[in-house]
Amino acid sequence: MTQTYDIAIAGAGPAGLACALSLAKRGWRVAVIDPAPRSALAAPSFDGREIALTHHSRDWLERNGVWDRIPAQCISPLKTAQIESGDEPSSNGSGALLFTAPPDSADALGFLVPNHLIRTALHEAVSEQSAITILAGQGVVASSGNRDKAVLLLDDGSLIEASLLIAADGRFSRIRQARGIGAIIHDFGKQIMVCRMRHPEPHQGVALQWFDKGQTIALLPVADDDQPGHLSSLVLTLDPANIAALKALDKAAFDRDVTRRTQSRLGPMSLESARCTYPLKTVFAHRFQTTRLALIGDAAVGMHPITAHGFNLGLKGQEILCEEIERGDADPGAPEVLRAFERRHRRATAPLFAATNGIASLYTHDAGPVLALRKAGLLLADRMTPLKTLVTGFLMDRKGAS
Repeated sequence: MTQTYDIAIAGAGPAGLACALSLAKRGWRVAVIDPAPRSALAAPSFDGREIALTHHSRDWLERNGVWDRIPAQCISPLKTAQIESGDEPSSNGSGALLFTAPPDSADALGFLVPNHLIRTALHEAVSEQSAITILAGQGVVASSGNRDKAVLLLDDGSLIEASLLIAADGRFSRIRQARGIGAIIHDFGKQIMVCRMRHPEPHQGVALQWFDKGQTIALLPVADDDQPGHLSSLVLTLDPANIAALKALDKAAFDRDVTRRTQSRLGPMSLESARCTYPLKTVFAHRFQTTRLALIGDAAVGMHPITAHGFNLGLKGQEILCEEIERGDADPGAPEVLRAFERRHRRATAPLFAATNGIASLYTHDAGPVLALRKAGLLLADRMTPLKTLVTGFLMDRKGAS
């Protein structure tokens, strides 16, 4: 059996669902294929990740009917971002690199939203679009492209034909690999643990990250009705063996260990969620397109979480692709359309990817001279007003990079 669509998307994560929504609103018939069951796509489980949305990403979600589906009480405005280096975190921000919204602005720097709630809201919006068909519980076994169409073989033996296949199947994309597109993969040899912690001292809307010897710690403010200001998302980067040992601790021992690691700066910490872990690898595809195939989301660029911009770049990537399809001559998979998408998306992501990997490598290197250098670097950066203005402008820009 062969089914025909204008465009097929492999992967029903945030980038894939956002792209389907963008395309459907432009009149294209879209199939979204994902191996997860429909129930898991409709109600994703908590995965520990808090997404830092820029103003541009929030505006996109608003324009496309997604933002209002996220419970307002679960959105945490980000007022200040504070970055430190050394094993003695500052309690007053001295010696730290600080980013704040301009004094004349009532806006926050950005907005922290749980990843599973964004995915739920996107799925709800997509489900209301008659032009979108979700093929849940199905995987793409093989795909090919020729001058006229893309062909997909699903694991139930059925075939799908479309003018374009969009791979949004994650940073270890099987479609990317099967179609012969290589990637720069940087394995940092670390793992990340994310979980929610309650604490007696208020976080005051500050996202705090510091680079300690042998570990990187972030505390991100989490919205909470029960006790506003006293719940944070812990993002802890360690060697895999240490992550495994931490995950095996009972709650009381884990609370004590995290309180020690965070230097009690928000008081005694208490675990309030599951402990989720992820490998720390970044990915940059050698190409973002080939015949009748485009890569978006982490399949194209899998960012280091240090900048918290993976979701924002994924959203921007699908936006660029849809803009180029709209500019084209009625063929979404035309070579000139895909080449234009690749040029724009590479220009928007390559410098940030390289800079982020460089910073992450420097700030996780524990040699004595490097420790002093990176601490001095933060002090210097904090005094560079143009740099801080540029970063703040990126976060608060409603147009987004093009």
